[in-house]
Amino acid sequence: MAFATYIVGQTPFPEFSVVLMLDDVQIGYYDSVTWSVVYRSSSDSKYQNEEKSDADIVFLDMYNSMKERAVYFKKHLNHTNGVHVQQRLAGCELLDDDKPGLLQRWDAFNGQEIGEYTFDTEKNVQTKIIWGPWGQITRLHMRFLIKNIYQPICIKVLRRYLYMKKNSVMRKVKPRVRLMKKTLTDSQGLQISCLATGFYPRHINLTLFRDGQPVDDDQITGGEILPNGDGTYQMRKRLGISKEELREEHKYNCTMKHLNLDNKLDITFDVAEYEPGSPTHSVVFSVLVFMGVAVVIITALIIWRKRQAAGKCSDKDSRSHKVITLLLHLPPMIKHDK
Repeated sequence: MAFATYIVGQTPFPEFSVVLMLDDVQIGYYDSVTWSVVYRSSSDSKYQNEEKSDADIVFLDMYNSMKERAVYFKKHLNHTNGVHVQQRLAGCELLDDDKPGLLQRWDAFNGQEIGEYTFDTEKNVQTKIIWGPWGQITRLHMRFLIKNIYQPICIKVLRRYLYMKKNSVMRKVKPRVRLMKKTLTDSQGLQISCLATGFYPRHINLTLFRDGQPVDDDQITGGEILPNGDGTYQMRKRLGISKEELREEHKYNCTMKHLNLDNKLDITFDVAEYEPGSPTHSVVFSVLVFMGVAVVIITALIIWRKRQAAGKCSDKDSRSHKVITLLLHLPPMIKHDK
């Protein structure tokens, strides 16, 4: 995927920039300052000239078309002053049989979608244009460009970097799941959190159920997929349970589906078995008491050992002093002449 940004107006950023992604791994960057691609990892030198030529064809065409679109918006939407941002997300895919899949493109201006284009393997173009609809000539022209230039270049680069980065993007890491409970002291209610972490790839389905029915999204907080430091991902969903709802003794469970799991993971929490303040706090209290006792015992043992060592040293010093005193009081040795 290529994520392109074109900026109208004065900013400290380049007028035009592109981030090149392989799935969720950044592999390159291009902007209007250098007009060249900087790759995050060194590629084979034999492809350098070819990659530069491909980048010039694709990214310069992106720049010119987005610049032309910006002029159109400036004229028809009265965008005369200030900063305006046009963005484009475009890319291709490989199917499991190594055949090209869809080539797609999405356009937006100032955060609002303005167009969507899909080119399938049957060489058909489907469009959803909000501003400036295509005519028949434009449609035929785009079909020719996609079929003969854009898709071949995109698939070629995709295959090349998929081979180079296969250890990163083809790995599969199973998620770890935890269901956590926290007493809400202000409302005397309860918050349960379902955390799935350490998984790759990033796509996951995490659902909270109440008595077998999915909880409405407006009752749940969280749910964003966030990156971990090791390249895996995490997702957390939280549900607040009021004091009155606790009395109803519902049964809650967290269900997760992921590409690397043969079956779904399911963790259940039964309110009927929960006593506010006791299970969670009693475990924590027991651990703290155990740690406190352990610290006292270890401290006492260290003091006892130091005293034992000090006593032994005192006894040795006393015996040495007696021996020295005894030696000092021995009579001088008598010398015998031969």
